[in-house]
Amino acid sequence: MNATDKQELLSKNEKLINMVIERAKRDYPEEIAIIGLTGSFRTGDFHDKSDLDLIIINNNNQGWGISSCFILGDVGYDIYCTPWETRIEEQAVLEHPMIASLVDLQVLYCAKPEYLEKLSAYQQRALEALDKPIGSECLGRAKKWIDLAKQEYANTLLAEDLGAVRLASAEVVYNLVNALSHMNNTYFKRGLKRYLEDSAAYRYIPENYEAIYMNVIRAKSVDEIRSTSQLLLKSILDLYHTMVQEYADQPVPTYDNLAGSYEELWCNYRNKVIASTEAKDASYTFYAAMGAQEFLDDMTDSLGTRKFDLMPYFDADRLDLFKEQFLKAMDEYLEEYHRAGRKVARYDTFEELYSQYMKL
Repeated sequence: MNATDKQELLSKNEKLINMVIERAKRDYPEEIAIIGLTGSFRTGDFHDKSDLDLIIINNNNQGWGISSCFILGDVGYDIYCTPWETRIEEQAVLEHPMIASLVDLQVLYCAKPEYLEKLSAYQQRALEALDKPIGSECLGRAKKWIDLAKQEYANTLLAEDLGAVRLASAEVVYNLVNALSHMNNTYFKRGLKRYLEDSAAYRYIPENYEAIYMNVIRAKSVDEIRSTSQLLLKSILDLYHTMVQEYADQPVPTYDNLAGSYEELWCNYRNKVIASTEAKDASYTFYAAMGAQEFLDDMTDSLGTRKFDLMPYFDADRLDLFKEQFLKAMDEYLEEYHRAGRKVARYDTFEELYSQYMKL
């Protein structure tokens, strides 16, 4: 873009900005708090057809009246509102992908000084979170994006036509790139067109990341889209698990955190497993096995108990094998109690229970 065209584009944007500010002052003096600039014109990474990205923070629903979507010349514009309590709040806790539109916002108009203070407080919350070392907090946010990518990967397998599979693969890529940003406890300072370039520069990325990423985009057939999406997902998932082991706080079983967990395992699953297997009810056993495995996995993740693998022992034709392994796992879980010095809350009579319970 030559200097003349660039200046004309910037002049047009200035007129649009002044128009929106004029409308805010005239019609929404109490409803519109802040108008700011974000996107490519904020970063300087724009082209001659770039639209104008304004963040208009509204105090209430009446402020939505300033919204408008239109085409000027051959460029489309979307003037919309951003409420404090939804998107701004999500950005402040790094739960929204467009964090840059909060922390790097260029304020163009502010109705009252207190609104600028409020915005600054939100920005500070985000910056403080970004300033923390890589650990459980940012990896927890990354997991949410990875889980979304898993769901979309399932859609690549369930969809039949090429377009639907390709759309699901695009969602896989988008969610995984956002997961990477959180795994590196950072955010995208530029738009979608720079996602690969920016993420490839992160400290923590899978080996051959750019090639694996582009293979999804270049994939031609349904099978190729599925296989390349799976490879990208697995590469980032493997990196995530490695980082969790290195950087996340690892729980350790203790007297306090184990409290009630063995009793809960007994209450919810022991008799179900025994009853279902002795009745040779494969369906009932299947669900009991699922619940028991999920409970034990949760204890491993949250309390640091040892890992138990029960599901490999489920066989609809050999239910006794599963019962045997489950009861063995219960005995081994009980050893966790003993090592932590905890006794099982078990009573032979109601009177014993009543006496103890009523002391609490």
